[in-house]
Amino acid sequence: MPALCGGPRSQTTPRLPWTCSPRPISGRGACWVPVPTAPVPPAPGNLSGVRHILLVLSGKGGVGKSTLCAQLALALRHEGKKVGVLDVDLCGPSVPRMLGAQGSAVHQCDSGWVPVYMDQEQSVALMSVGFLLEKPDEALVWRGPKKNALIQQFVSDVAWGELDFLVVDTPPGTSDEHLSVVEALRSHQPLGALLVTTPQAVAVGDVRRELTFCRKTGLRVVGVVENMSGFACPHCSECTNVFSTGGGEELARHAGVPFLGSVPLDPQLARSLEEGGDFMRDFPGSPAYPALAAIARKILDAAQAPGPG
Repeated sequence: MPALCGGPRSQTTPRLPWTCSPRPISGRGACWVPVPTAPVPPAPGNLSGVRHILLVLSGKGGVGKSTLCAQLALALRHEGKKVGVLDVDLCGPSVPRMLGAQGSAVHQCDSGWVPVYMDQEQSVALMSVGFLLEKPDEALVWRGPKKNALIQQFVSDVAWGELDFLVVDTPPGTSDEHLSVVEALRSHQPLGALLVTTPQAVAVGDVRRELTFCRKTGLRVVGVVENMSGFACPHCSECTNVFSTGGGEELARHAGVPFLGSVPLDPQLARSLEEGGDFMRDFPGSPAYPALAAIARKILDAAQAPGPG
């Protein structure tokens, strides 16, 4: 078997509790993909207690999708909501570290996989492939079919319980993982997609393609967020535009979708993410705090408005 295959017999494959039979891909006799022994329908009730599902998307990598997912979950919790975060960025799972849950283990119950909870109140629940890796620096070298099978299992087998919001962190692009998660969630009528961009024209161009993806897949766009919108000085709070400015707002205006706000580069936010802290609790005077809180309130308003979701 090639070293980069990562099939079910590979020593580097995470120990995932699925049942599969190895089968060679036609023309690639040494490479294997998991094939379920029998079709497994979604576990009844595992998402029935979730009121709203929000996908966080961007056609560009490095724009801060995981940061927005983590902080949106915390902001919604501080609004009194119960929140789940599903991290389907299989090759770059950063949510566990950002929310201080790195090294936690996933267990099974009669209803499926038990998510990792941030607190005793179980107000924020997490699921990520990062919890399934034997080592935190282990690379997930999988082909598309195996990634898609894990995403399907995340959607059907995680026992979320009662949640007000399930926030889904996705990888960059418009490829297999995105199609898999949209199709898997379609029957659950997600609230829609939150698109994240940075101010530069190259990032805005990639996010424009993500808007096209949403239109083609029938996914409602809840709004656009411009991240890294200037640098907020930790001493005087003056905001300096390191990049260009206004790209996200202009994109939203041209696309006819809501612009939810701009989040500045904030050293206190960066430190909180590195340490896995609760930024929304610990730094209410930070320049990024009002922007994140306002975005969360607009998400709440969108969830209460009549229409899809």
